This record gives sequence, C-alpha cells and structure tokens, in this order.
Amino acid sequence: MVNQNSFDDVAQDFKYYEDVSDEYRDQEGTLLPLWKFAYDRSKKLAITSLCWNPKYRDLFAVSHGSYDFMKQSKGMICFYTLKNPSFPEYTFPTESGVMCLDIHPEHPYLVAAGFYDGSVGVFNVTEGKSVAQYMSTAKNGKHTDPVWQVRWQKNDLDNNLNFYSVSSDGRIVQWTLVKNELHFHDVIHLSLAEGSNDSPDGGQLSTLCCGTTFDFHPQTDYMFLVGTEEGKIHKCSKAYSTQFLDSIDAHHMAVYKVSWNKFHPKIFITCSADWTVKIWDHTVKDPMFTFDLSSSVGDVAWAPYSSTVFAAVTADGKVFVYDLNINKYEPICEQSVVAKKKTKLTHISFNPYHPILIVGDERGYVTSLKLSPNLRKLPKNSNNFDRRAKGQGKKGASAEITPEGEIAKMDKLLALVREPELAKKN
Repeated sequence: MVNQNSFDDVAQDFKYYEDVSDEYRDQEGTLLPLWKFAYDRSKKLAITSLCWNPKYRDLFAVSHGSYDFMKQSKGMICFYTLKNPSFPEYTFPTESGVMCLDIHPEHPYLVAAGFYDGSVGVFNVTEGKSVAQYMSTAKNGKHTDPVWQVRWQKNDLDNNLNFYSVSSDGRIVQWTLVKNELHFHDVIHLSLAEGSNDSPDGGQLSTLCCGTTFDFHPQTDYMFLVGTEEGKIHKCSKAYSTQFLDSIDAHHMAVYKVSWNKFHPKIFITCSADWTVKIWDHTVKDPMFTFDLSSSVGDVAWAPYSSTVFAAVTADGKVFVYDLNINKYEPICEQSVVAKKKTKLTHISFNPYHPILIVGDERGYVTSLKLSPNLRKLPKNSNNFDRRAKGQGKKGASAEITPEGEIAKMDKLLALVREPELAKKN
C-alpha cells in the first residue's frame, strides 16, 4: 500500500491518462513511460525474455542473462507486478544465465526456463524454493549450446505436462514432466539443406543449423516454424523428425523472432539482425511486407487487440509500433525509450488486457509504456480495450473484437499486395 502511494501519480496515469494531442494527429501516436523495473542483483545482466502471467494480469516474469559469450555469469528469474515497481515479488537466482522462459497457460505457477549452458528447468513459484523443481542434465539429453526459446504445449496422451526447446546445437527437443524427472525426445534436427560434407575418413558429416527461435501454430497443433542463425525459416511438423515441410530464405542474418499472427491462421512475422521486419503468408515464399528499421531488430510482437498491429525494438534504443490498416509503409509511432543512446533494447511484450507494453534492455531494466489512443484504434462501435481490462462480460468483449473481422481486415490488406504480383505474372 505504501508503494502504491509513493507511485500514485504513475498509477493514475496508467489508469486514466490519455494523450489528448492524439485528436490533432491523424495517423500517429505516442508511448507514455510509466514504471521502470530493476533489481540490484541483476542490473548488469541483459533482459533475455519477458512473459506475462496468463492468470494475474499485472504480473510478468523476466529472465536475466548475457548475450556476450565472453561475459557469462550467473542468471536470474524475477517476477514483477505493476502494483509494486520497486521490488520483485519472486526471485530465482541461477548458476547459468537464463536465456528464455515461458509461463504455463493453465498452471500459472509453473515456469519453464532455458539456460546458456544448454540445460532447461522448470520452477514452481508456489513451492517457495529458489531452485528448479525439474532440471535437465548431461545424462538426460541436455543441449550442448545455449537454449534460445522454450514453449509449453498441450498435455500429451498420458496427460503429462510438456514443453519444447530450441538451441544453437540444431535440436528441437520435447521435454515431458514425469513424476519427479524430465524425459526428453528429439523432435527434429535442423540439418542444412546443402546436405552433408565428406569427412577425412570418407564418411558423411551432416551439418546442423543453429536454431534461434520457434513458434507453434495456434490452431494446427502439429505445425511449427523455426528461425535459424543462417537467416532461414523452416516450417516443421511434430510428426517428421528428418525433413521440413518447407524452407524459406527469409533473412540475410540471424532470425531473432518468429511469431504467428494471433488472428489470421496463415500469417506470421519475423525480425532479424539484418535490420528488417517481414510479414509472411506461410503458403507463399516471398514476404508480403518488409520494413527496414535501420538497426538490428531484437524482438517483434503482435498486438492482442488487432491483426494488423505489431511492435518491434531495435539495438539503437527505439520502439516502433505499426498498424498496417492505417499505414502500410511507415510506423505510427517511433520513439526512443532509453536514457543512454548506446543501450540496446532486447525484448518487447504486449499486456493481453491493458494498453501497456513492456520493453527490456541490455542493462537489466524493464520499462512499461502506455499506448496512446491512436495506437489502439479499434473497429468502429467498440469501446477500446480498457473495457476488456475491467472484465465487463463476454458479450461486450466479443462485440469489440471478432476473429472473423480481424481476419477480414488482414485479408483486405493482403489482397492489395497480391494483386500487383498477379498482374506482373500475367
């Protein structure tokens, strides 16, 4: 309560402040900085991932590690709440840098994490222990390179909890929680399309890609996308362990994020160190849209309230927000959010209910930002998604945003892009 009083002005802004100058700007918006989250023991460690809790709307998890292989040290997982920016609710110190985490969608107290040393672990927040409840070791299939992403999946046929991990060692691994241990199963090995090389003794050496990111299709359970350090995107199936469904030469440098659209089943987005963000239709080899952000793009995220809105962060400390429905070429917001110019932004995440973005940087700070009204324009006849935040019944929510309406909005944009291409072919 004392904390809420000391941050009362920010709390009032979070709830009520709207940028009135948006009325005089047609197609531009702003981001209002709210709270800044930091923990003394993890200040020199970069923010390596951000994840909102699916049940408690104000709670989010942050992983701390280092992207510099010459400066590896211990790591940290912190849970913060918007109600108390001054100190984390829970902390879990780790021996190796934490490179990624994911909170279980149905069991919000379970957190899967991937580490720089190649191991994965599961932490139980309710246990009150600072050590992992489950941990992989060299004996049970631990990765040999850093784990860049973990993601919970639906329970298996025996109703066991399971999650997937991707690593630079070229393996996608499924981890199953059985009693008090982790069981592993290699789902796919990311082999290079050029095939294998001859070894000195006449044998064949297969070369593996370095996996950096992946995302599972929200509707088609078996299908997932994998981004690699070589700039490729592989479309994979959980059923095939030796071959890809499709491969795209997406970027010229490492892919840092691949993410399916929350509404449209065919659309996904990628970002890369080659300065670009690209939007794809997974049935087409060429990108639908390409955006050059003039700096390495560390992360990109779709908005939860619109199929055409996404945000990205860059190495020069800027946040970009695009709404393709308003402007297909330029961002509707481009804003620097770091105090020091040389600070890289590493990750970004939209709150699923409130008009809030959180952004992590390489110095261990997380900044929360409020989207101005122009950045969250919804279809006419809807009251913006603050109404969802207040939880005013399912009827109101469905009247605001319908998946069909969002899919139609994206399809309209795609038709504009595809028609010139078809004309060229004819």
